[in-house]
Amino acid sequence: MIFSELYSAYYHTVAEILKHATDHAVGKEELRTIIKENAFEESVMNIELALMEERWQLLKADGITVLKKKPKMPFTMIQKRWIKAISLDPRMKLFQDGRIDFEQDEWKEIEPLFTSEDYYIFDKYSDGDDYNDENYIRNFRLILDAIEKQYPLCIETYNHKGKIVQMVLLPQYLEYSEKDDKFRLIGQGLKLGGTVNLGRIIHCEKYAGDEKWKSLHRIPSRKRSVVFELNDERSALERVLLHFAHFEKQAERLDGKHYKITVNYDKDDETEIVIRILSFGPMIKVVAPAHFENLIKERLIKQKSCGL
Repeated sequence: MIFSELYSAYYHTVAEILKHATDHAVGKEELRTIIKENAFEESVMNIELALMEERWQLLKADGITVLKKKPKMPFTMIQKRWIKAISLDPRMKLFQDGRIDFEQDEWKEIEPLFTSEDYYIFDKYSDGDDYNDENYIRNFRLILDAIEKQYPLCIETYNHKGKIVQMVLLPQYLEYSEKDDKFRLIGQGLKLGGTVNLGRIIHCEKYAGDEKWKSLHRIPSRKRSVVFELNDERSALERVLLHFAHFEKQAERLDGKHYKITVNYDKDDETEIVIRILSFGPMIKVVAPAHFENLIKERLIKQKSCGL
């Protein structure tokens, strides 16, 4: 892994200890506090002893570091190339906090490890959210702030019928659909709301109304499930479990090579589930519910009519 060794929890924790030790003597209690805040509970035994016994010759017995300056953790070239490649993803603009200025000469000269021309995504819709739209970026960042600080938003959006509606929503979290390439907001609302597609939001701002927002309630999600039988050829079971890793599911073994899989999902993810199941071809047979079987048939008929 590109960052696994140089940027592991141990490295960050020891660097944090040494930063403190350049200003003053670090005692046992402060040392343990820093370790607990930056590493794991059991790390106290390893890091503390290694530093205090001077097996890692970075901290003297009096708690002062042998270093003259506070430690820095510069990126390696391979790490810079990977970061530069990730920065080219338009979704990065949604989260960019300014900690890395890619317009600096230092980063302009870095060749990305890969670009979008190096891979092709064949199982994703082409009408995903517009991540370059300034209004979308503004709304996204405001929503992130509202999630972190837990305050309600007044949202103006298009509903499923294309009409403009307004709602007050207390954001809880964001979901991303890989197949649709779209974000949606999950939250608590008064009358309308609960799930909002970010691409449909016209405008949102911090709610400045009365205390009614404290009575906001979560609109129940529209939970559904699909049951299918799986023929475990060419590691199909492993691939299915990985493919549906972020969905609640149950697997039951029928015989040596056949399994019954139940996947629970939200109705908003139904199209994505249909596409995922069809991608396994004859290895999967949907057995319930009838509604989902019809969706599979309709999708196949549509593909055949398009010559796919």
